[in-house]
Amino acid sequence: MKASRLLHLLLLLQTRQRITTTELAERLEVSRRTVLRDVEALSTAGVPVYAERGRNGGIVLLPSARLNASHLEPPELEALSVAGLDSAQLERMGLSAVWESAARKIAARQAVAPGSPSLLQLADLVLVDSTAWFADSEAAVDVSDLSSALRRRRRLRIQYRRSAESQASTRVVDPYGIVAKSGRWYLVADDQGDGRLFALERLSSYEQLDAPAALRPGETLRTRWTALKERTEGQGRVSVTVRLPEKGLDLAWRILGNRIHDISDAENGWCTVVVRYPDIESVRQLLQFGDHIEILTPQTARERISQLARDLAVRHSTPTS
Repeated sequence: MKASRLLHLLLLLQTRQRITTTELAERLEVSRRTVLRDVEALSTAGVPVYAERGRNGGIVLLPSARLNASHLEPPELEALSVAGLDSAQLERMGLSAVWESAARKIAARQAVAPGSPSLLQLADLVLVDSTAWFADSEAAVDVSDLSSALRRRRRLRIQYRRSAESQASTRVVDPYGIVAKSGRWYLVADDQGDGRLFALERLSSYEQLDAPAALRPGETLRTRWTALKERTEGQGRVSVTVRLPEKGLDLAWRILGNRIHDISDAENGWCTVVVRYPDIESVRQLLQFGDHIEILTPQTARERISQLARDLAVRHSTPTS
């Protein structure tokens, strides 16, 4: 534990050269006295680090000292290989600690030497957030445990509830892996030879079987996901044309995302927007716009929204008891 803490301390100092004792204590989750003891131990071992007293003092690492932080441990390389997961997803995968360790080593390696031109790092300018807007879906199973189980490449017996079902049913599947998509987790697997996506929030339990997974020759998680994604987005496509106020386009992008296919130029403060859905029933999502939307085509979409609106009006016409 102490060796790991000393390495962390050195990485922090290599990034900034001078840090206050209080900040180091907070970052390392130890007392200020422990920080000073660690600095003394490093100095005794020949590391050019010392404590600088005074109002602007702190712990200082001489600029000439360069720690070779280019060697990442295998778990850290694994964490970097799934770049794009947000902090919550990394936590569910059990990768938060190793991700932070790898990030510290990268930051130390990127530290600019005194006197060198200082440019902003790309990470300071680009932020990747893979969560969906207003999304709060939780996987029913432990994602970290499931990913560990999938390493063994065995068949799974799962308890899964389809969206149209009230109870879960048992299935035996051949898994390729899991995918994080727009804030949701999916198990990619073959079910009786047919590729399927299983949303983890509806997967209540799983059990590894002794039989190895019977995967299609030459297929990988990436190729299966690509095929299933194209099949999901391409089947039963319905184009719905709506009118929205121009000032509501930002909200439309947040709610509809890549379902928006086309937007016309504004005319008298209104825009025509083409939204794509897998079926007519999905237009109920447009109820979120309230009275700030008008569905133009197709007629079946207008009729469905009209029916949903009437049902809501009837349901809210009398006070609750």
